Amino acid sequence: MLKRFPRAFSASLVALALLLVSAAGGSRAAAPEPAAEGISFNLKTVEGGSITSEMLRGDVVVLAFGASWLPIPRAQVQGVQQLADEFAARDVRVYWVSTDSDKPQSKNYASDDQLRAFARRNTLKIAVLRDPDGTLFKTLGVERNQLPAIVIIDKQGNVSEAIGGFASEKSLVEQLSPRLTKLLGSQ
Repeated sequence: MLKRFPRAFSASLVALALLLVSAAGGSRAAAPEPAAEGISFNLKTVEGGSITSEMLRGDVVVLAFGASWLPIPRAQVQGVQQLADEFAARDVRVYWVSTDSDKPQSKNYASDDQLRAFARRNTLKIAVLRDPDGTLFKTLGVERNQLPAIVIIDKQGNVSEAIGGFASEKSLVEQLSPRLTKLLGSQ
């Protein structure tokens, strides 16, 4: 029994070290393995329409995930609009995606009216989509499902990058321009 203890203890330490190393990797997650047909989604807009992944094929897409209850600085939310303005003519589609619940009994509930008010307060002119309870968000590979988050989808509909949290030292345009320009190719 005493001879096994050091071996078991060593194996446990190695496993713990591997776990800690993988957990300390930062807030960027590797994108999920691309599917031949890309990701598939159908998100409702707060205006009553819907946006599907099929509608967006051929464009680079930025999904900015957040929630109305999350204390996101206004400047960061407005950075999403600035990104949309900067890339509007270049086949990049930018959306604010609310993970607020659409069930009134939920503690994280927000009505469409409340989300429209959130958009007005933050001067968002881009479409606000609903991903109730983060159903799509949780499948896109953002490390620890951290909100707010940015998910970039390439022209084929595959997740190119999933970034948890908005870094505040640079504007969102400065942070994402090189990545989006690379995905756009020569445009």
